[in-house]
Amino acid sequence: MKSPETRNIKYFNISLTDEAWGIVVTTVGSQLIPPNSSYPRSQHPASHIFDPKNGRVLKEYQLIYISKGGGYFESKSCKRRRIEAGTMILLFPNEWHTYEPDKNSGWYEYWVGFKGVHIDKRVKNGFFTPESPVFDLGFSSSIISLYEDIANYTLEERTGYQQIISSIVLYILGTVYYKNKNQMFTDSFAINKIDEARNIMKQEIESTISAEEIADKLGVSYSWFRKMFKQYVDVSPAQYLLNLKYLRSKELLDTTDLSITDIAYKLSFETASQFSTFFRKKEGVPPLQYRKEGRDIRK
Repeated sequence: MKSPETRNIKYFNISLTDEAWGIVVTTVGSQLIPPNSSYPRSQHPASHIFDPKNGRVLKEYQLIYISKGGGYFESKSCKRRRIEAGTMILLFPNEWHTYEPDKNSGWYEYWVGFKGVHIDKRVKNGFFTPESPVFDLGFSSSIISLYEDIANYTLEERTGYQQIISSIVLYILGTVYYKNKNQMFTDSFAINKIDEARNIMKQEIESTISAEEIADKLGVSYSWFRKMFKQYVDVSPAQYLLNLKYLRSKELLDTTDLSITDIAYKLSFETASQFSTFFRKKEGVPPLQYRKEGRDIRK
């Protein structure tokens, strides 16, 4: 890990090939802001420099991780709030914002700027929103290592480096989303029941067990079970069961010579026709065609 005094700041030229990847990194850096010092300390391009009193608007996203110290953040969609060590801030393009370290504590900041259709799509689908740009993740040496990996790949700027560093950014985003989701869901009783339910589903995949019967086995009401399961897993218990049957049917088609009728009954479908309709909706092709195409590829 670099010395806290090290300032490592880079901005990048972006090629058309880089943009075709779907996400590009525009800047990466880290620096220590000691207590009672001016901010920002380092020289940035005119497009990125700002006065914390007036704020700024960028044309890119940035992920800013505060590993030490504390300060304040505010944006057009988020009221001014305190920032502590272990906080990740996601800046959005065309969204006014400002932030600065507390004069008494200073802070150590890591940042990476990026843009592209991959992140635009995640924002459009609601995974990240300007209304919730601050994530209290706690101190994470693994997140710091990811920022340092990006910086290290940029030192020599070898061909293809944009593709790997932009993929690391996506990994950081996934880490932020994962940690935040799991911190939000703190009901250990519900999580234990959901884990138990998924184990039952996997064990009973070839039976006719229903979501209502699973709730009864768990000793909870179906309405509570369905609500908590969907909130945690993002699909209803019934849909999760069907997805398991779909995956199991693909396994049977790939690894056995069982007929479509035998597979349908094995997975507790009422008829082979019902199974075929179900499989086609999921896979896009009938089960026999799926089996034939898979075996043709393996020849």
